[in-house]
Amino acid sequence: MSDGLFEDDDLVRVIGREAVLLAAGGAASLLQTAHPKVAQGVHDHSYTAEDPLGRLRGTMQWVYAVSWGTREEAERLSAAVTRMHDRVTGPGYRAGDPELQVWVAATLFATAVHVYEAVFRRLSGDELAAYYEQSKVFATILGCPPDLMPRTYADFRVYYADMLANLRISDASRAVAEQVLHPDVPWLARAGLPVIRLVTAGLMPAPVREQYGWSWTPARRARFRLLMRLLAVVYPRLPLRVRTLPRDRYLGNLRRRSAGRRPAMS
Repeated sequence: MSDGLFEDDDLVRVIGREAVLLAAGGAASLLQTAHPKVAQGVHDHSYTAEDPLGRLRGTMQWVYAVSWGTREEAERLSAAVTRMHDRVTGPGYRAGDPELQVWVAATLFATAVHVYEAVFRRLSGDELAAYYEQSKVFATILGCPPDLMPRTYADFRVYYADMLANLRISDASRAVAEQVLHPDVPWLARAGLPVIRLVTAGLMPAPVREQYGWSWTPARRARFRLLMRLLAVVYPRLPLRVRTLPRDRYLGNLRRRSAGRRPAMS
């Protein structure tokens, strides 16, 4: 039996363990900030521009702690995130708004499904329903009332399509996108940014991509499709220990830091 919120064969773990999902990080982040209230909160309070890798580390440690950590780790880190969100308020927005929690959880689910299906296989209707149900935790553990989430996967599809059709991104959305896609990172990491920008644009739903004003020519579309086909051939054949390396490193770092903060037993 697991001492966490999920069992090892739950889809939130089977899918969420895969390092390739990090490729969806930019798309998920900029889908979130396509919502003008999320964008304004990130623009006003986030340290994305100053430390983009640090923000990624904090986000992924929380995601992995919730899905793969112990119940105590998941609840402790989520309480810390909630306390941080309590300070993120401004004219017309607050990070703890359940409406925004639902949207953030929706983007994590949708982009994970997109990448997993592109690299591995199509999920069945029953699998999508089960995975969606499990993914609700990324909102509810931060205090979102469960009855505010779309109840079923079918309800989610209606909600998500409606959001994509009606989102109107703001200047803050575009400013955050500039920070995410053109970050100040070491030169070695900078070499991979064109690929990250291509994947982010390719994974972004067309209505939002068009609002961001990103070029999506036939040549870029062809490069994206070729990249995803190559990933589908190569990535699933990698050893599992390689595919789960980010999960193991992020959780390991989190646990070492937590152990260092605990007082010694007398």
